[in-house]
Amino acid sequence: MNVTIYHNPACGTSRNTLAMIRNAGIEPDIIDYVKTPPSRAELAKMIADAGLTVRQALREKDTPYAELGLDNPDLTDDQLLDAMLAQPILINRPFVVTPLGTRLSRPSELVLEILPETHKGAFTKEDGEKVLDAEGKRIV
Repeated sequence: MNVTIYHNPACGTSRNTLAMIRNAGIEPDIIDYVKTPPSRAELAKMIADAGLTVRQALREKDTPYAELGLDNPDLTDDQLLDAMLAQPILINRPFVVTPLGTRLSRPSELVLEILPETHKGAFTKEDGEKVLDAEGKRIV
């Protein structure tokens, strides 16, 4: 299965998502989106395919969101996309694209919705939260 993760290795949620993909027996294409951001068209498509608005795909925490006045409700989607492309840290993460769909994997276990059920045993997040049991089934 061809899987792409737009990853930030400094982000725990992104690391957990990557680990869950690998737990499914998949080695994804990993794009460090801060260093290699998607094109405008790719970003807009990922956001739409994930069922989000551009504003929902904006990252506020630990970014220049407030300093840039991006909380202004009058800003258009084009203006928000411009800001995200100019400063990729503003793109919320991680986006994951598979043949089964696209998700902004926040929380990280949302990635399970677009992966095959090929998990290899239990999975626990970095913070100790158990996500999959010993049979690779989701713990609800």
